Amino acid sequence: MSKILLVEDDKDVISVVRDWLAMEQHLVDVVEDGKTALEQLAISEYDLVILDWGLPLLSGIEVLQQYRGRGGSTPILMLTGKGEVQEKAAGLDHGADDYLTKPFHMLELSARLRALLRRASGQTSNVLKIGALELDHDTHYVVHAGEQVVLPPREFALLEFLMRHPNQVFSAEALLERVWHSEADIAPETVRACVKRLRKKLSMEADNSMIQTLHGVGYRLSAPQ
Repeated sequence: MSKILLVEDDKDVISVVRDWLAMEQHLVDVVEDGKTALEQLAISEYDLVILDWGLPLLSGIEVLQQYRGRGGSTPILMLTGKGEVQEKAAGLDHGADDYLTKPFHMLELSARLRALLRRASGQTSNVLKIGALELDHDTHYVVHAGEQVVLPPREFALLEFLMRHPNQVFSAEALLERVWHSEADIAPETVRACVKRLRKKLSMEADNSMIQTLHGVGYRLSAPQ
């Protein structure tokens, strides 16, 4: 699961893309103009941005220029109805990571998003392997020490996020921001409870678990050296 910002003003496109990505277990925030997109990117962390070229207030290319200009590094997939090679090249030259021309098939959108997410995380496939732990994003399959582990969507999402960022420490607030919906009525205690359930299902005692708690700091998945 990844947290994605969809910047689009076409209601029909929003509905189709948001529903499709939700079906694929992604968290999706939607904004409908360029100015709000920049504001949202300044206060929230995303794994990927889907950015339309033609937007109210600020165009997609202006959002791209300003976001990259202030150091934003989140992968960006541009949506465009423009067929001219020069305009597609302009998006790539200003920092877009890929583009997709409207109309497009949802399967192609998914494939391009997976490629961008793999590139950003340094992974070469959608199967993550760390020590005795293996997770397949596409099939929702988790194996630990040779045994299949069945996880509900939120626990799966948390485990996938930690596996995509091994040895990095995230506060409870950061995990709420990246794994749960931005507007959800939740608290840091939610993360603690989810971690506890994960450890139990993965047969990991707190003292020797790959999912470590750094008291007063946060959580990390420690990859074996």
